Amino acid sequence: MRGCFECCIKCLGGVPYASLVATILCFSGVALFCGCGHVALAGTVAILEQHFSTNTSDHALLSEVIQLMQYVIYGIASFFFLYGIILLAEGFYTTSAVKELHGEFKTTACGRCISGMFVFLTYVLGVAWLGVFGFSAVPVFMFYNIWSTCEVIKSPQTNGTAGVEQICVDIRQYGIIPWNAFPGRICGSALENICNTNEFYMSYHLFIVACAGAGATVIALLIYMMATTYNYAVLKFKSREDCCTKF
Repeated sequence: MRGCFECCIKCLGGVPYASLVATILCFSGVALFCGCGHVALAGTVAILEQHFSTNTSDHALLSEVIQLMQYVIYGIASFFFLYGIILLAEGFYTTSAVKELHGEFKTTACGRCISGMFVFLTYVLGVAWLGVFGFSAVPVFMFYNIWSTCEVIKSPQTNGTAGVEQICVDIRQYGIIPWNAFPGRICGSALENICNTNEFYMSYHLFIVACAGAGATVIALLIYMMATTYNYAVLKFKSREDCCTKF
């Protein structure tokens, strides 16, 4: 019984907890970003077609771009699922658990090269996801402006007055549809009705969740950066018997 307990303690001591937490956070963040973003983009197209751009030719390019982004989302989800597993495996490889199972810890030039490649690729992905996180905040800002305008219309100070119909939202100013799109601008009670639709409600909240997922992925990649950098330093500079890392 005592031997089994000691074995479990040794196994738990060799787990790369930082890489494990980063993997869970990365999977969760990418899943939220890709799943919610895909549905939110479809809802955005529906809102534009029904209310802001009744002419199909006006938003044809936007529809193609959104469709392309949805396919890119599939690729992102598949890539990060595989990449997260690879980094987690690399973290396990450079722990003391490998030493206990396979004898004396040794490194090769190929192993150090692969570890260095992971460091470089993780840094590149981290910078790229900072851009993705910033980009995902744009639709949240746009939907928030529309929602806040609807709240102004619903407020007791403006509700029931003639000035309600002068409160408008012009979606063309965001550059997603051309200036000649019709109607492009929605005012008053018509705008309030848009905010009450399921498409608007779902898209707004899904974009928020997708932005949060992108932020979680950025945090996961930052943890991966620290873990891969530390592992690479250990593999490169400390190839002695006590060089194993538990990061």
